[in-house]
Amino acid sequence: MRPVAAGALKAAFLVLASMCAWYSGYLLAELIPDAHLSSAAYNIRSLGERPVLKAPAPRRQKCDHWTACPTNSYAYRLLSGGGRDKYAKICFEDELLIGEKTGSVARGINIAIVDYITGKPIATQYFDMYEGDNSGPMMKFIQSAPSRSLLFMVTHDDGSTRLKAGAKDAIQALGSKEIRNMKFRSSWVFLAAKGFELPSGIQREKINHFDNSRNRYAGWPAEIQIEGCIPKDLR
Repeated sequence: MRPVAAGALKAAFLVLASMCAWYSGYLLAELIPDAHLSSAAYNIRSLGERPVLKAPAPRRQKCDHWTACPTNSYAYRLLSGGGRDKYAKICFEDELLIGEKTGSVARGINIAIVDYITGKPIATQYFDMYEGDNSGPMMKFIQSAPSRSLLFMVTHDDGSTRLKAGAKDAIQALGSKEIRNMKFRSSWVFLAAKGFELPSGIQREKINHFDNSRNRYAGWPAEIQIEGCIPKDLR
């Protein structure tokens, strides 16, 4: 066969193949619904995409702990006051015992007493330690706590100016190591147990002193906090 004839035959074959391919595509488009074609195109595009994994929102824990306490335990969080408008808080088992929202917080030493056996609050009270003679009533309030109770104490503003020796003795008897170190506007938090012992690993006390060179707020030191979990089966 001559080269010219072979070239013409090859060109005719390519034209015929192109027409067949076009006609096959036309028939396929007529037979398959548009919705299926769109879905197929989307699936092809999705092959190269990485799946987007969304982490679930973290579950809120009692007293705003980062992690949940063990089942057979009580959650607590103590926060001292900081500045004029940042009020002290005492949270126990996700219940705000002392705080601005409860209207039960004020200048001085704020105290909550809880029945260890039932986990129910017994009493809350605040004692102004800047004005008035409230050291004696506070000492009686602390001593009135029944055996096997938990006592939570936090300062707001000043908790030391009119704090007398008898009240210091009562708090020291509960295990405080910082009550005699309290100064003007010291931030202080304290957890105590009456009639039983708390595990040594539990956060019980913290203090931060007034210091003009380091104060976070004008005239006030930074607030401090402790939190943790108290086992329910202590003896």
